[in-house]
Amino acid sequence: MSTVQTRPRRLLPCLDGVPYDLMNQARQRGLFDKFHAPSRLLSPFPTMTNIALSAMLGGSIPLGYETIYFDRDARQLRGGVGKYVGRRTPDKMPSSYMDQLDYQEPLPFEFLVYVAPETVWRADMRRFHERFRNAPQDRDYFAFLKGTDGLLHIRGPERLKVALASLDRLLREIQAWCGLETEIVLFSDHGMAVQQNRRVHLQEHLRRCGFELARSLDDAGGHRAVLPAFGLIGFAALYCSAGTEPELAAALFPLEGIDFALYRDSSSSVIVKGARGAARIHRHENEGGLFYNYEVLEGDPLQLPSLMKRLREDSILTRDGYAPAAIWTDRTAAHIYPDALDNLYSSLQTIRVHHPADVLVSLLDGYYFGWSAFEYVVNLVATHGNAMQSSSTAFLMSTHRAFPEYVRADDARRLLRG
Repeated sequence: MSTVQTRPRRLLPCLDGVPYDLMNQARQRGLFDKFHAPSRLLSPFPTMTNIALSAMLGGSIPLGYETIYFDRDARQLRGGVGKYVGRRTPDKMPSSYMDQLDYQEPLPFEFLVYVAPETVWRADMRRFHERFRNAPQDRDYFAFLKGTDGLLHIRGPERLKVALASLDRLLREIQAWCGLETEIVLFSDHGMAVQQNRRVHLQEHLRRCGFELARSLDDAGGHRAVLPAFGLIGFAALYCSAGTEPELAAALFPLEGIDFALYRDSSSSVIVKGARGAARIHRHENEGGLFYNYEVLEGDPLQLPSLMKRLREDSILTRDGYAPAAIWTDRTAAHIYPDALDNLYSSLQTIRVHHPADVLVSLLDGYYFGWSAFEYVVNLVATHGNAMQSSSTAFLMSTHRAFPEYVRADDARRLLRG
């Protein structure tokens, strides 16, 4: 049975990969002045479109982190560039959030956006505008605009400024055509670290450390690991034999460009290990709610000592070092690692993808990992994927409503869809 929409209609354009800081700068230049101030929308780690939008829109869980992924049931790599060949079919749709899209780019644009981003952006804008004007005027309209991601990846912020100015003009035209009663909610899926990037040579390093890189895992154990590689991104997902996770993580962090590695320590804790030290994140749940503990083992990989001191001074930490999850989120929303404990813990202990990694690696800003073939096509000047603030902080703003200063991805759906 269909339902009658009683609130104002919403137009919901999602701009792929536009960070909060660049949108805030655009508003300071006078763009999007009909909107309320943008909120910081905290994207889950790894900061990838399919993971972020499946959380923000309540879609099904993607199979893997990228188009090429490790299937834990088959114990081998799956997927590949075949996704971009032919037309978009159900097997090429990583999550059911795509069923909610009224507009998305044609399938070939998903690759061409990294070759000719300006051309794709202009074509995308024309198609989006035409489809929106021809759509039913009594329901919400959700559009995903991918051109911004390509512009930032290979052109940088100056070209994005031009694109945002054209989008501002288009949204003003749309608002004049459909009336002020139509609410426009503009947001992005994740941010971007905007700086020249260098490759992290993970494969060569792991081989030098005695690990065999393979396409599959068997029950023989030993120093074998699977390392899917596709897009040029700021994280890596590794799969290994049970029990070898600590050794694999320890081998990684001395490599230049590695920020830290994560792996499960128990059913209720994860280890964070990097060049700055090691720590354990514990989670505990009872009738009083959800609580986290940050146990420093050596050094301080997440740079939380001053926060821990304030929590103690405010008598928020329990005697065994736990504080409510909501407090941790609030106190770390603007941290170098936004929503630090819940975000990193949940990246391995909850199901963000169907086939989660044994070891997740977050790279420093300015470094990337991926399929070397793409390097012959793309000169990368910005990327995303890691757990740092630039990639983790998207934006959310509306012409009709003021949103909270910070919004977690899991809380965005009710604000977007109501």
